Amino acid sequence: MKSAFIESRPFLLLSLLFGISYFFVRDSNIPGLYLMLWKGAGVGFLAVYALVRLHRIDGKIVGAIMALGAVGDMAIEYDQTMGAIAFLVGHILAILFYSRFRRHKLAFSQKLFVILLVPLSVLIAWTLPSDRADALGVAIYCLSVALMAAMAWTSRFTRYQVGAGAILFLVSDMLIFARMGPLETSMIPEMLVWPLYYFGQFMIATGIVRTLRHEMASESSDPVQA
Repeated sequence: MKSAFIESRPFLLLSLLFGISYFFVRDSNIPGLYLMLWKGAGVGFLAVYALVRLHRIDGKIVGAIMALGAVGDMAIEYDQTMGAIAFLVGHILAILFYSRFRRHKLAFSQKLFVILLVPLSVLIAWTLPSDRADALGVAIYCLSVALMAAMAWTSRFTRYQVGAGAILFLVSDMLIFARMGPLETSMIPEMLVWPLYYFGQFMIATGIVRTLRHEMASESSDPVQA
């Protein structure tokens, strides 16, 4: 128990500290570089958490996915294209990762949800930008997020944590797209984008780690601490 606390919880606590506090300091007078690092630290510490708690290739992959998210968080403050590329690579890696953990049986309602999720998300994203020149790029990027969310939802990781976290991530991005059009002057994206994104990432990282550590413990008959 003490070992688990020393190894993992400090990184989760640091992630929560930076992830939650960033919401309140993002419009402050903190110099840009420090604020950028503050923003990236929330998901960055989730990457460290995954690497520390999963001593196998899966931990490195989840750590890389979270690290790419942290890089995207920081890079997008200075160059939206570079930030989007980091997120896109992370989504592709996540899709490949979830494909290794497919759920073999899905209820009809779950199949229908996934079948509709990707095309509807892409279609809605395409309609959102006021500048129609941005519509295709937004739709292509949304495709990667929606596919990531669909793969997470149909994986054998818990839907109430990993699947739901991926959906929160998708909703956060949809609000960003809406800010390019119908919600341009609304406070809704300003209030919800970061919390939905950060807690989505937190749910994904902790849900994956908890599931895989439980499986490792079952194999070795040792108790597990997420």
